Amino acid sequence: MRALVLTLATLAASTVSAQATDLIVGRGGRFATITAALDAAKPGDRVLVRAGTYREPTIVVRTPRVVVQGEGWPVLDGQGKHEVLVIGADDVTVRGVVAMNTGISNLEDRAGIRARDVRNCVIEGNRLRKNLWGIYLQRSVDCVVRDNDLEAEGLRQTESGNGIHLWYSPGARVERNRVRGHRDGIYFEFSSHGITRDNVSEHSQRYGLHFMFSDSCDYSRNIFRDNTSGVAVMYSRGVRIADNRFERSWGSAAYGLLLKDIMGGEITGNTFDRNSTGLFVEGSSRLLVRGNTFTQNGWAAKVLADADENRFTENRFSGNAFDVTTNSRSANSTFDGNWWDEYTGYDLNRDGVGDTAFHPVRLFALVVEQHPAALLLLRSPLVSILDAAERVLPVLTPEALVDRRPLMRPPQ
Repeated sequence: MRALVLTLATLAASTVSAQATDLIVGRGGRFATITAALDAAKPGDRVLVRAGTYREPTIVVRTPRVVVQGEGWPVLDGQGKHEVLVIGADDVTVRGVVAMNTGISNLEDRAGIRARDVRNCVIEGNRLRKNLWGIYLQRSVDCVVRDNDLEAEGLRQTESGNGIHLWYSPGARVERNRVRGHRDGIYFEFSSHGITRDNVSEHSQRYGLHFMFSDSCDYSRNIFRDNTSGVAVMYSRGVRIADNRFERSWGSAAYGLLLKDIMGGEITGNTFDRNSTGLFVEGSSRLLVRGNTFTQNGWAAKVLADADENRFTENRFSGNAFDVTTNSRSANSTFDGNWWDEYTGYDLNRDGVGDTAFHPVRLFALVVEQHPAALLLLRSPLVSILDAAERVLPVLTPEALVDRRPLMRPPQ
């Protein structure tokens, strides 16, 4: 019986495939508008949109298993008045179009391409320009957003939404996109089990990546650079952040990566380069921070007292103004087996591990934490003397934040 059911299903799928047709829009085609072609489409059909500019009311895909395919980069123009394209059926693919010009609205979250209450949509290989929001997944499950190029022109956060935005959309894959100039480049909210990899997010007005209440997500091999505040990861569990680059986030409240109230996860193989603060850990616990490179940051790692049971190991600290700082002598995270360019100890038994402990928290770092204006004295000879005295006889720096097995050579 089961074999018979499978056979019938296969025959039905073959019949639908055989009946699928191309509905051509534009020059030499049967349809003058995309909306007319979609109204005529049946499941499995492809709407082939030829080069040109299409100024229509919001285009809505209501038929499942339809492909909207651009040929020669057709422009779908919202005319500054409305959303451009909405996916409202399951298993729909949109590729090869330019969705642009939604206009700015304080009442509507207008998007270049929106998927609403659907499953298994694919949004790939599109260009999005001058939109309030770029690609917006709204209560949509197991969708793929990949190989898109998004750019916004808003001058202020109030004039720009997010580039790729997910709201209650679990199981999404966001891959190989390039996002520039939006408020937040990529935003996850209540969207668990997502994968975000190989994206470039830059020049965001706020965060290159921002996610909240999104458990068991994987973020890997992304580049976040020149974003106003960096990357913020909040109120989530079981997060994996691996092999990313966090670069050039400068400002009084900027950081490469902020971890706030994260419970359990891995921060591995990342590079934090030239940020005001490389890694900021607040209210987070049971994190493994391993194999990362911190170079030329103001503060490499700020680990607050309410962050506990976190382990830093096999990391490389080089050229930072401050390697580690905290806001209390009571610290509950541990450092073990890291490489520090400031370490001047020795290794008599040549096992690759220093024979004396290293105190990465400078006394002056604690002073600056309590009195930020003191940072003006950073290069003062007096500060060097204070730090040297504290290293010889530690009194004020946290006893817990000590690497008792510092590496003599940088880890591979």
